[in-house]
Amino acid sequence: MHAPRFTLPLAIAAFAAACGGASEPKDKAGGATAAKPGAASPAVAGSSSASNAGPADAAVQAAIRKALAERIPNMPPIDEISRSPIAGLYEVRYGGTEILYADAAGDHVIVQGAIIETRTRTDLTEQRMEKLLAIDFAQLPLKDALVIKQGTGARKVAVFADPNCGYCKRFERDLAALKDVTVYTFLMPILGPDSTAKSNAIWCAKDGAKAWRAWMIEGVTPEAAKPGCNTAGLDRNLEFARKHRINGTPAVVFEDGTRKPGAIPAEALEKLLAQASRKS
Repeated sequence: MHAPRFTLPLAIAAFAAACGGASEPKDKAGGATAAKPGAASPAVAGSSSASNAGPADAAVQAAIRKALAERIPNMPPIDEISRSPIAGLYEVRYGGTEILYADAAGDHVIVQGAIIETRTRTDLTEQRMEKLLAIDFAQLPLKDALVIKQGTGARKVAVFADPNCGYCKRFERDLAALKDVTVYTFLMPILGPDSTAKSNAIWCAKDGAKAWRAWMIEGVTPEAAKPGCNTAGLDRNLEFARKHRINGTPAVVFEDGTRKPGAIPAEALEKLLAQASRKS
């Protein structure tokens, strides 16, 4: 399960959300979080913070204040703008102790490890990670998934889910309301022994897809798996998830390879499905 990517105060929270930073209530069991900037380069590592400390030039301060005030709704008053140890990067302090970093023009800010382009409110870090983490839908091991066809089943979506994941249950209701879609559910028991037991029971049921929906939507506990049932498919799901850095549930893969973590709101889900269908 996933926790929100950004938990920012006041206007910055709104700004991050506008950029898509909190796209899911990610109730998380080990989250698929975006990589944060790594260690400084040799040039940066060798720079002296003492030599770069101090207020930014007046022109730079004016540019940053103007850009952030115009592009971040209800931006709190900025307390000060200082040079950072990295050339061209400025520390913006607001609300007493809150900090973000900006370039000299205020066109880009760094918020909790993510680079956001302020003109379009695009999360460039998330955008890059989506490309790196994309999964070729054709390479999904569909034989290891529960398959539910709704309507014509023309559109396709894959979901990695844990039976005890609260957000997975909420998301399942939205999935069940979709029209003309085939849902491939990969059981991914990561929340403890009971999740494994329930996944085994559902996988081994006469109609696994029906047992899955009954449990996730209606709360009908599946009958325990009978001895000797082959659950190797679940092991393969976990291995696939590890290989592709799927660390939390729900995780969603669309036909065009786009991958999204968390319980995507119904309207956004429909939009992503339509977009994926056009591209595939």
